Amino acid sequence: MRPLFTQRRVAASAGAFLDGLLGAERRKTGWMRAEAAGDPGPWRQQAVLGRGRWDADALRDVVRDYALETLADPDAVLVLDETGFLKQGKASCGVHRQYTGSAGKTTNCQIGVFAAYVSQHGHAFIDRALYLPQTWTSDPARLAAAHVPKGTTFATKPGLALAMIEQAMAAGVPFSWVAADTVYGVGDIEMALRRAGKGYVLGVKSDHAFNSWAGKPLVEQEPVWWTPRALSREVF
Repeated sequence: MRPLFTQRRVAASAGAFLDGLLGAERRKTGWMRAEAAGDPGPWRQQAVLGRGRWDADALRDVVRDYALETLADPDAVLVLDETGFLKQGKASCGVHRQYTGSAGKTTNCQIGVFAAYVSQHGHAFIDRALYLPQTWTSDPARLAAAHVPKGTTFATKPGLALAMIEQAMAAGVPFSWVAADTVYGVGDIEMALRRAGKGYVLGVKSDHAFNSWAGKPLVEQEPVWWTPRALSREVF
């Protein structure tokens, strides 16, 4: 990560921050992470997250390339899914009352969409995106207060996932399949994967209608009970 930071001490604080997150402490407060790093207070690590200027997407690329050194495989699968982070208050970027599987209900939380690379060698996250509800993207003052980059507009979860798929393909990430649940199972993602010649296993609702194309084999629809909702999968 060192090239991402202009000063060595800031890079060291970033490393200490990550070490703290991976440490044995059950609660990861700023003071606890600072104590584990031997710092007099949490200010150095807070500076990395707040006042420091560095390119998060460049760090994403570093992580992705590092993971692929070990995990790369032409038959790998790109797995897309979202998860929620329970929050209090209204100031955390993207926080909103919305459904999250983390709690199994609608509650105050942030939602992140993630891409994981899975091969016979192992698996690792290689991309991420914070979902911003329309209550955020329609409020410029709120976006500015949370330091959201100018020009950010509303994007659906499938839209964020599609951008990550396209980013992976543009970076030459080797994979043959994409897997995702019903949130991502129809629409632009399916068509983009067809055009790219990628296989996919995408969950759809049990009442979704499938159509066959001329000269193509019939689609087999097999019910699968992955969650309390009835899902189907498209098999080729």
